[in-house]
Amino acid sequence: MVNIGVLVSGSGSNLQAIIDSVEAGSLKASIKVVISDNSQAYAIERAKKHGIPSVVLLKKGYSSREEFDKEVVRELKENGVELVVMAGFMRIISKVILEAFPMRIMNIHPSLLPAFPGLDVQKKALEHGVKFSGCTVHFVDEGLDSGPIVIQAAVPVLDADTPETLAKRILAEEHRIYPQAIQFFSEGRIEFSGRRVSIKKNAEPSATVENPLVTVFGTLNENSPP
Repeated sequence: MVNIGVLVSGSGSNLQAIIDSVEAGSLKASIKVVISDNSQAYAIERAKKHGIPSVVLLKKGYSSREEFDKEVVRELKENGVELVVMAGFMRIISKVILEAFPMRIMNIHPSLLPAFPGLDVQKKALEHGVKFSGCTVHFVDEGLDSGPIVIQAAVPVLDADTPETLAKRILAEEHRIYPQAIQFFSEGRIEFSGRRVSIKKNAEPSATVENPLVTVFGTLNENSPP
């Protein structure tokens, strides 16, 4: 089991997916604290409903991003956090947090990185005319959505899609793969080779991730490659 701290700024739907997976027993983790930079974030209410400690830190109370991040680190360490999980945290973190938790900070991004980092992702995908989009769980480094990739899931882009409809389908995949990525970490199955991440095999078949293309299109036909 791994102790996690979740950083949030908004509604917290990915936080809820993580909470649900913990309570269902499919994710072996303990959520020690939820930290938000937004006192109005619904994610805080989600935490309270499940008896999870929450902390609100407002940036106006700190002289710099680094001073803010020092307080985030203090809260995380005070609560025994081993893995930091960013779930819609709308701040770029500094070296203060990166150095306190090296390769122990995860984020989820609503595109198939390295395509379309940053904001307005679905709008960019549609303007570019891609045929597939999706989401990526990655470790956080000093770049913008540039850290080592843990797991991805793909969804088709439909001709009738708007940024909103595409985002909704991608969000459903986010809720599926984020708890899975955290479970890989909890089981000690993540290995690094440079910036490549590999997942060590587990003796339990249920712990393996589904092929996202199977999830999208249904079972592969008999002529499909194994």
